[in-house]
Amino acid sequence: MTDDEPILAAAGIGKLFGHVRALRDVSFDLRPGEILAVVGDNGAGKSTLIKILSGAYDPTEGQVLVRGRPVAFGKPADATAAGIATVYQDLALVDTRDVAANLFLGREFHKGPFVDRRRIYREAEKLLATLTIKLPSVRVPVYLLSGGQRQAVAIGRVLVGGPDIVIMDEPTAALGVQESERVLRLVRDLRDAGKAIILISHNLQQVWRTADRILVMHLGTVAGIRERQHSTVDEIVKLIVYGNEDDATTSGLPDSGAYA
Repeated sequence: MTDDEPILAAAGIGKLFGHVRALRDVSFDLRPGEILAVVGDNGAGKSTLIKILSGAYDPTEGQVLVRGRPVAFGKPADATAAGIATVYQDLALVDTRDVAANLFLGREFHKGPFVDRRRIYREAEKLLATLTIKLPSVRVPVYLLSGGQRQAVAIGRVLVGGPDIVIMDEPTAALGVQESERVLRLVRDLRDAGKAIILISHNLQQVWRTADRILVMHLGTVAGIRERQHSTVDEIVKLIVYGNEDDATTSGLPDSGAYA
């Protein structure tokens, strides 16, 4: 696979919940070593799309393709096996357990019938060093960590399985400015290491500093996909609000700061 060939693609994805259509004809691709931001107002279909890509929902229509081959995910574990890892907004960490235990939760090393805790601590330190994540210790309970440190642990945990595709759902939503920057730096580092990243975010300022391309969702459809360097914040805001920039008027355009 070359850098120009999609590692992940959606082809005509649709999703119905009873008589309610959540997604209609959603198509896009994701390339190795790129960050694709997914933006849109509440109800635009971002969460439904991500749950389909991560194996939590089945699409009603269309196909998901990984490395050019159609796939059908019956459960999230199938997506994980296909090389797709998802970091959800709630992180799903076990607060009372330490960093190392959270990183290798469900993937513990064993020595005979017993958990090999020494190896878990050793491998946890190697993983965090590789990701340039600085924590007080891999033995500290997660509940003692800051929000940014917890997010870093959640990202580190999904990387244990060696995924090629990482989906991140609002990774900086509950973080301050400095911690947000640290997490976004980690996201860019993963991109530079060749990972393909889908970044769901409501913060256009952060998207603009981080993404390579931007996919805009509007009422369950793809309003547009733009190369960040060839677009503007105002253009993206028009697509978020109106769906079709031709329908927008300059006088009716919201202040782009509303999406910061």
